[in-house]
Amino acid sequence: MAQFDNRYAVAGSATRSGAAVDEGLRSYMLGVYNYMAAGVALTGIVAYFVYNMSVVERAAGKVALTPLGQVLYTSPVKWIIMLAPLAFVLFLSFRVYKMSVPATQLAFWAFAAVMGVSLSTIFLVFTGQSITRVFFITAAAFAALSLYGYTTKKDLSGWGTFLFMGVVGLIIAALVNIFLQSSALQFAISAAGVLVFAGLTAYDTQQIKDNYYEIAGDATMMAKGAIMGALNLYLDFINMFTSMLQLFGDRE
Repeated sequence: MAQFDNRYAVAGSATRSGAAVDEGLRSYMLGVYNYMAAGVALTGIVAYFVYNMSVVERAAGKVALTPLGQVLYTSPVKWIIMLAPLAFVLFLSFRVYKMSVPATQLAFWAFAAVMGVSLSTIFLVFTGQSITRVFFITAAAFAALSLYGYTTKKDLSGWGTFLFMGVVGLIIAALVNIFLQSSALQFAISAAGVLVFAGLTAYDTQQIKDNYYEIAGDATMMAKGAIMGALNLYLDFINMFTSMLQLFGDRE
């Protein structure tokens, strides 16, 4: 009887421990998704606000750039705006574990706001209706892919190198196309971008989940891990959205 009671006690302890881990993981992932969603919302608000400050409507639905719009979209400042988000990502990637949690949070929000300024140009190129439509399509696809990454028992770590090389290839092709201005190459970049960042959404979700088990119990590391996880998913979402917008968006 004593032996049975001991086995029961061990089994009960393991069950409670597993339940605690599951509850902790759910709370951690919820924090990641909340950061990510808030970052996307901030980016959208800033993008729309900057666009409205940068254009003025003329007769027959035409728009003209305001002095602010001319600075942001036609002067050399546009290159700073284009490259600033990349600088933020590199800064966060290399400095996050040397920064305090409040500083990391501030850097994340600053990055989301700067990205909003950079993305404000989409309102000049695409209709508002198509931007909204593609956004919700992207959101649905992202949710499904992230859910797969969270629930699958398959190890997706082998995708990492392939997806990373895909991102490098996309960046190089995009830089080349700045000078070529090839519509065919742009189409290929956008199509490949959808596939690469779709894969990264599932991959990054699983990596965030796995990372939780390594840092669970360290409050500071968990706070920073949640922010960096949100940053990765944010980048997956934004890049998938812009790629799909290039493919399916209706131009002005």
